[in-house]
Amino acid sequence: MAQAAFEELVEDFEFLEDWEDRYRLVIELGKAMAPLPDALKVPATKVEGCASQVWLHPRIEDGRFHFDGDSDAMIVRGLIAVLLRLYDGVPVTGIAAIDARSELGRLGLNEHLSAQRSNGLRAMVERIRETAGAA
Repeated sequence: MAQAAFEELVEDFEFLEDWEDRYRLVIELGKAMAPLPDALKVPATKVEGCASQVWLHPRIEDGRFHFDGDSDAMIVRGLIAVLLRLYDGVPVTGIAAIDARSELGRLGLNEHLSAQRSNGLRAMVERIRETAGAA
């Protein structure tokens, strides 16, 4: 079961019939995120496999997974915001149980992202899963 914030996003996507409107919503989500401090934009937080620059800064607090992220591409910042709604606050032990492909498929992202963006999204999900698995 996805986080409540992700369920709200699914409802928002269902309300918007046109994919262009959904795309704009993803970009707006990215714009609304606080930027990651430059001090955290280091090789250790950089996600390889993305066409644009992407940084994820994970942290575990009280057994729950949290992260901040940033990108130099607005749509990718939006995808990070989507992942925040899916993963942020989930118990570390529950991260592996989230089927990101299926959940993101509920938003129609599988059909509407370029191959490069899809690969980058997979790389971000993999980084989240690896980090939680190592905790």
